[in-house]
Amino acid sequence: MSIDEARRPLYEVKANLFKGLAHPFRIRLLELLSASPELSVAQLQVETGLEPSHLSQHLAVLRRHRLVLSRRQGSYVYYRLANPAIAQMLAVARTLLLDLLRTDSAHLAQSEALPALRAAAS
Repeated sequence: MSIDEARRPLYEVKANLFKGLAHPFRIRLLELLSASPELSVAQLQVETGLEPSHLSQHLAVLRRHRLVLSRRQGSYVYYRLANPAIAQMLAVARTLLLDLLRTDSAHLAQSEALPALRAAAS
């Protein structure tokens, strides 16, 4: 099945959004920014423990995908979420993942209750 050419740009934008989210440190940065109106680069560095160059690269990806906005005040740069819906999306994703983990835990517990198998003789 091919993607309708009229809808292709929307799917590409969505895919790029998920590319922007596709790293654990970027998710952590967005979660930190969800909990605060804005944070300085120095604060983000302390919270994540990232090297300045790595932090800068991750923030650049988030900016490129329009997930965060920045502002400069003197020698400091501050970041905030580009849209409050990002915090809502992260909360929904966390709820979904916790539900999946609960289901996986239940399946694991059920599998551990299965009778033991005897190894076949060689």
